[in-house]
Formats: sequence, structure tokens, C-alpha cells
Amino acid sequence: MNDMRHAIFSRRASGGGASGPLYLALKRNIEQAIGEGVLKPGDALPSERDIAAMADVSRVTVRKAVQDLVESGLLVQRHGSGTFVAQRVDRVEQSLSSLTSFTEDMARRGLTVESVWLDRGIHAPSPEETMVLGLAANDTVVRIGRLRKTNGVPMAIERATVSCTFLPDPAEIGDSLYAALRKRGNHPVRAVQRISAALLEPQDAELLDVAAGSPSLDIVRISYLPSGQAIEFTRSRYRADTYDFVAELRLGEN
Repeated sequence: MNDMRHAIFSRRASGGGASGPLYLALKRNIEQAIGEGVLKPGDALPSERDIAAMADVSRVTVRKAVQDLVESGLLVQRHGSGTFVAQRVDRVEQSLSSLTSFTEDMARRGLTVESVWLDRGIHAPSPEETMVLGLAANDTVVRIGRLRKTNGVPMAIERATVSCTFLPDPAEIGDSLYAALRKRGNHPVRAVQRISAALLEPQDAELLDVAAGSPSLDIVRISYLPSGQAIEFTRSRYRADTYDFVAELRLGEN
């Protein structure tokens, strides 16, 4: 390990050993190294054992400093791989006043969208899907699950359900579900959304490249055709550190 890396992880580099908890000094050193670009997004940190040796502190101290930085979003831990400097993410502001797809919304900002398929198939509907979409006993549904990335950064997990009556072949879906529905003349015109705060379970946190227990914005959306028929039932999980949802409010008449 070179001298620069030794300086980053040594508490003596910032005089942190003089007073205060040792883990705070180590944490400050790593924060400073990230801020100055010495440690860059995607860089792997040395092992807990190696950092402890370089900083002349216990592994418990290292673990506390690293965990604090994971919780603040500067570092990310990947099971079986190690600890890495998190990718920098610019926050995205999305209006709640218009119904657009993720692809359409990001395209307007000039951002590159990538989808990683988690599921794309035909299934028997769950009781909840049957009720929400107004399905008959023998109906089937298309379920799709996608990890949505913008400029390579994981932003959201979308899990959508549509009746096979409106979209019989899931292979028709490319980057945009709404584009596939539009081709069949079944584009939704309005939707009802419910947004709530939640904490990410380990599986979804790993997909979104954040620590388990990180905050998320969970959105349940039901979209409707002009006839009033429900066509889409979607549950999405957005990283809370990447998204701001904005609504314009007007003062009603007294």
C-alpha cells in the first residue's frame, strides 16, 4: 500500500488522535480523501484488517467509521466484494402533476437510461392484482420487474402488472412500458399514486447499491384508460438520496 493510502487511513494525518473518538478522526480522513478526489467513486477500500493496521486502531474502530460513512451514503458495502466509494448521484426532481414513464422523464433531462430485467413473464394474478385491475377468474397478467439506472447509477426498482388483455406479449416491452401500451392504443391517461417512506431490505438495497436499511420512497400507482378501466398496477422503490417529488398546489376558493 502506497504512502498516500497510509496517510488517508492514519488518524495522525489529521491530528485526530489528540482528542475525541478515534473513529471520528478516521471517518474525517476518509471523507476528506473522497472530497478531494484522492478516493474516487468506485474505488475499493482496503480490508478492515488492513485499515486497522495502517491507522493503528482496532477493527471495531474501523467498523464504526466505515458504517457511519455507509449510512451517510459516501461508501457502499457489497456482500462478498467489499467496501467501495459510492457513485456520486445528482438529485432528480420529478413533478407529480403529469403522468410520464421513467424513460420519458429521464430523456427530457438528457440522461441515459438503462434497464436491468428482474422479471418479464405471464403469471396468474394475485388476489390484490385481481381486485385492483378488475380481472376475471381465468385472466392472466404480464408482470415486469426492472432495475432502472440513469447514467449507470441505480435509481429505482419498478414492478408493474398489466392485464394480458391489453398487452398479451411481454416481449413487446422495451425501455418503456407506456410506449408498448401506446402502440396497442392502450396508453393510460390518468393515475392515482400513493407515496410513502420506507427502509430498504437487503435484497433491494443491494440492487440499488446502497446499505440495507437505507431510506426509500415507495410508490404505488394505479393507471387508468379513458374508459376508467384500470390498466396498470405498479409498485416502485426509489432511492431517497436521488429523488425529490414536487407537486404544484393552488389555493382553492373560499
